[in-house]
Amino acid sequence: MKILVIGSGGREHALAWALHSNGANTVLVNPGNPGTAEFARNIVGDSVEIAVKESVDLVVVGPEAPLVNGIAGHLAKKGIPCFGPSAECARLEGSKWFAKEIMASAGVPTATGQKFSDPLSAIDYMGQYPDKFVIKADGLAAGKGVYLPGTKKESDTIIGDLFKGSLGQAGASVVIEQRLEGREVSVLAVCNGTDAVILPPSRDHKRAFDGDMGPNTGGMGAVCPPTDVPYDFGEYVRERVILPVLKVMNEKGMEFRGVLYAGLMITEFGPFVLEFNVRFGDPETQAVLPMVKSDIAALFLAAANGEELPPVEFRDGASACIILASGGYPGSYSKGYKITGYKDTESLVFHAGTSEIDGTIVTSGGRVIGVTALGEDIDEALEKAYRDADMIEFEGKHMRRDIGVTV
Repeated sequence: MKILVIGSGGREHALAWALHSNGANTVLVNPGNPGTAEFARNIVGDSVEIAVKESVDLVVVGPEAPLVNGIAGHLAKKGIPCFGPSAECARLEGSKWFAKEIMASAGVPTATGQKFSDPLSAIDYMGQYPDKFVIKADGLAAGKGVYLPGTKKESDTIIGDLFKGSLGQAGASVVIEQRLEGREVSVLAVCNGTDAVILPPSRDHKRAFDGDMGPNTGGMGAVCPPTDVPYDFGEYVRERVILPVLKVMNEKGMEFRGVLYAGLMITEFGPFVLEFNVRFGDPETQAVLPMVKSDIAALFLAAANGEELPPVEFRDGASACIILASGGYPGSYSKGYKITGYKDTESLVFHAGTSEIDGTIVTSGGRVIGVTALGEDIDEALEKAYRDADMIEFEGKHMRRDIGVTV
């Protein structure tokens, strides 16, 4: 097949790598990065126009924004299958409250909460105990719209800033819900509208520094599968979460085709869904896809066409991904530093925030590179990943040293 992957980060590098790895597919990436250029053809321009001009057999969408903006529908009008949901279905990520309503209809366990369109009502709802709640911008906020206030002053400031437009239209309304305590797990489900194949569960680490300290980031690393997750957890999520949501969506005339990402919290009362995403996670993808032995192109195409999903085979053992970030991330950071050592590793190296200038690969983003290794168990995978992560150098390089240890 000829396949177009949309996006430019580490997630898209991993997707392109997995689609290319069986040797039977030609992969194009729009716009791609220096890593994808090593085995695929990077193309800059309008995604739909490229798909039509190149006569691709399948489009795989990495980021959420094109999905929320309706790219699946635009491609459908051109007769091109898209692995990614329609704009209506993408509201599962585009609106936190829409997702809560779907979960309520499907009987999916999730935290209690309410939606607010003015700051005073939101502040009053939390009362004097804001540390019991989570504040979420209702719309798409590029991973920046979730807040865990510690004090009333802090929560009042967050609410005020959101309604003043700190996140644009994403914060025009907010969802405030009960704060859950436990261990987070991510489950990726490949869906054809009525059925789903569950990929191995993973856990990413959001905080910038060791010990789960510091500000939230896009993700500083991930492991697959977490050691404390039961072997049948994926099937539980499929039966208890994914299939009921697909059923309710169908009843509302929305057939979900693509990947449905369930972020869960395992509490003392069982698993609860924190949120849905309608695309692969980053950096979870870099840890999960290397654990898949089967041809994911066939799986993605069947899902996109609403056809029966083929059986999928997974590797034994475990994987670990370590993110190398720019100094200062997720705050301000400098760019343009030369990257060395990445070609000397045995691990998989996924480019995230890199550019090529006069033949030299340099940093160009907050999260620069993901280093993924496989092992017979998590300990071996982590040992290999950290060994190779230490071989890669650029000025200001920062990484956490406790990926896979904290929960």
